[in-house]
Amino acid sequence: MNWKRLIGLLCAIMLLLSAVPVMAEEPIRIGWIGSLTGDSAVFGVNESSMIKMLVEETNAAGGILGRQVELFTYDTKGDANEAINATRRIIAQDKVCAILGPNASGQCIAIASVLEQMKVPDISTVATNPKVTLNYDEATGKFTTVKPYNFRICFTDPYQGAIAAGFAYDELNATKAAIFYDVSDDYSSGLTQFFEEIFTNKGGEIVVKEAFKSEDVEFKAQLTNILAANPDVLFLPCYYKQAALIAKQARELGIDAVLLGGDGWPSDQLFVMAKEALQGAYFVNHLDVNDPTFAELKTKFETKFNIPLDLNGFMAHDAYVTLVAAIEKAGSDDSEAIADALTEVTVQGVTGTIKLSKEDHNPIGKEGSITKIVGDGYEFVMKYGLGQ
Repeated sequence: MNWKRLIGLLCAIMLLLSAVPVMAEEPIRIGWIGSLTGDSAVFGVNESSMIKMLVEETNAAGGILGRQVELFTYDTKGDANEAINATRRIIAQDKVCAILGPNASGQCIAIASVLEQMKVPDISTVATNPKVTLNYDEATGKFTTVKPYNFRICFTDPYQGAIAAGFAYDELNATKAAIFYDVSDDYSSGLTQFFEEIFTNKGGEIVVKEAFKSEDVEFKAQLTNILAANPDVLFLPCYYKQAALIAKQARELGIDAVLLGGDGWPSDQLFVMAKEALQGAYFVNHLDVNDPTFAELKTKFETKFNIPLDLNGFMAHDAYVTLVAAIEKAGSDDSEAIADALTEVTVQGVTGTIKLSKEDHNPIGKEGSITKIVGDGYEFVMKYGLGQ
């Protein structure tokens, strides 16, 4: 064979090889589940929108480990059974390697057994009940072992309840507190337990404790009892809808106690429903939402989706960047490797530095941010930790 024929043959082979399509790597599949309809939809829409935006940015920058990211989302409708079904589907059908959400403690507790059975990790955004990440022995009343596939990037009810109680007693100089909580909700019951414990340990008195159910809209009977007790503060460990309804009815009845809540409050709907009644109220938050450090993220989000960026959106951001760091640390989309890596990474999020504990899968050393409702918005008051 002469040189000309050999060169021609090699060129032909190279041409054929270049015509063979290169198989693209499979995308890294992740999931989000949460409330997109129902009373908690405002939270879920914020979370899912944030994650969609971040996935788009990740893919535009080359993906994770050189692979594109594919996002699957399911609406849990604020229901624990729907959350269980969504978890099964998103793992079995969509083959996700990890899940973000859901945005409520009861739903997160409900899906734990499915996650363990299918060995896929979940990072909760705002589920603060201790039972989300820890097994609880009803017989002994004690927490036992960590749930291997449940993680969270928010602080817990004991921590949040303690912050609310400490702030009320130490900073507001309150000695008499009333509690009005949702007996049908794990989140509300958890905050109530720990607020009551810490407030009384500090020397305060719970002068009245009343309960309602999530679907209730009329609270006059319970509020009449609260009015008679004349508390310094009225603690409302519930979500924005109930907080707004209760605040409005409380003020109409003549209750002038300082209103105090938890991280279920922040929503633009608070101002739509009960702006005047909530003036001067305080709540525990995860960050100062008006911090100029977040201005670019806030502007980008609100321009893209035409909705205000609320707490859940910020928390979804931090859950996502924590997951990305864990996938990179694991070096693959293997679910069990990602679960192991989640306690190995340290991430700088918008809510602070995130390092998850091996012992309880909670973030280590997060402070609460005390926020006051003033006019049409929120005013940062102070950082408050358990050491204060």
